[in-house]
Amino acid sequence: MSRRDVVASATAAAALSTLPAGARADPGPGDHPVLARVWFTINGQQRELELDTRTSLLDAAREHLHLTGSKKGCDHGQCGACTMIVDGRRINACLTLAVMHQGAEITTIEGLGRPDNLHPMQAAFVRHDGYQCGYCTPGQICSGVAVLDEIRARIPSHVTADLTAPTRVTEAEIRERMSGNLCRCGAYSNIVEAMSEVAGLETGRRPA
Repeated sequence: MSRRDVVASATAAAALSTLPAGARADPGPGDHPVLARVWFTINGQQRELELDTRTSLLDAAREHLHLTGSKKGCDHGQCGACTMIVDGRRINACLTLAVMHQGAEITTIEGLGRPDNLHPMQAAFVRHDGYQCGYCTPGQICSGVAVLDEIRARIPSHVTADLTAPTRVTEAEIRERMSGNLCRCGAYSNIVEAMSEVAGLETGRRPA
C-alpha cells in the first residue's frame, strides 16, 4: 500500500468510529429482489420467466434466454445496439423492464432470418458491406426493418416535408430515422444503401 492509501484508510476508519450507531448503514428491504413471473412471445416462441422486477428486457433476453444477438452497448439508450421490435415498434431494450412487456410479441435479430434463409434486410447488409466490426449490426438491422414499416405506415419524421401526403422512402428519411443507431466503424453510407435496396430505391453504388 502507498502512503496515500494508508492515510485514506486511517481517516475513513476514524470517521466511522465517531458515527452514532443509528447513523450507520444497515441492509434495507430494497436489497432483497422482488420476483415476478413474466411471459411473452419472443421470435415466435412463448417463454415464461421468473425475474427480478428490475431486470431489463435486454438482460432477460441475453442472460436468461441466451439470445445474445442483441448487444449491450452503452446501456443508456444512446447507441441502439440493443434494438428489438416489440409489438411492431422498435425500442431500446436496455431502457425498458421485462415486466412491462407481459404478453408482448418480441422480435430480436435471431427471429428475423436463418443462415440458410436470410431476411432481405440481412442479405442487403451483406451485399453492401453494411457492417465492419458487426457489434451494432443486430440493432441496425432490427431498426432498419422497423423504419421501413414506419414509412409504409405513413408515420412522419422530422424531415417529412408534406404531412398531408403519403410518406415516401428517401435517403433523407432513412438517415433521420436511423440516427439513433450508432456505428462506431462509420458504415453509415453502406447501411443507407442496404436499406435503400430493400425499399426499392435506386442507389449510386451497385452491389458487388
